[in-house]
Amino acid sequence: MNVRKIITFTEDIHSEGGRPVDPPARSAVVLAVIENPWAGQGFVADLLPGIDEVAPKLGELLAPRVVEALGAPVEAYGKAAIVGLDGEIEHGSGLIHTLKFGDHFRRAANATTLLPAVEKRAAAGTVFDIPLKHITDATIRSHHQSIEVRVADGPRADEIVIGLAAAAQGRPQARLAPLSTER
Repeated sequence: MNVRKIITFTEDIHSEGGRPVDPPARSAVVLAVIENPWAGQGFVADLLPGIDEVAPKLGELLAPRVVEALGAPVEAYGKAAIVGLDGEIEHGSGLIHTLKFGDHFRRAANATTLLPAVEKRAAAGTVFDIPLKHITDATIRSHHQSIEVRVADGPRADEIVIGLAAAAQGRPQARLAPLSTER
């Protein structure tokens, strides 16, 4: 796995809807810009060897970093794979839609639900949103949120941006009734 760079973003929201948020709502994102392991190979029918080689290392690299950057227990989480223009969306999906990647974050966050994801092919500097859901109950609406990020110089055509996002709480000033009230 060839990592070009790792970027960490944190955000603390102190006010929402004209009201204070106390304590501030904190979220964190860690992104790794990596060389696409299938770059230059044309269509690769069997992605599994590359997935087995790269996905566990990415999960091991990113999961502790995003938890540390958050600096609080994780309540909501998500993941992303943004593939450079010469790659396939399936390349990014293969790396993030495997337990070999996701279980690192689930263990670090004491989570049980599947990680929501965004994956797409895009040019360097593209803005993308990472969706988040509650770590143990995906029906908890207050934790349905997204974090907007971008990497100014990535992904290059032969790269993939792989990311993990975490929030220490639900949306600031969340007021929607639980999903169970609509059944």
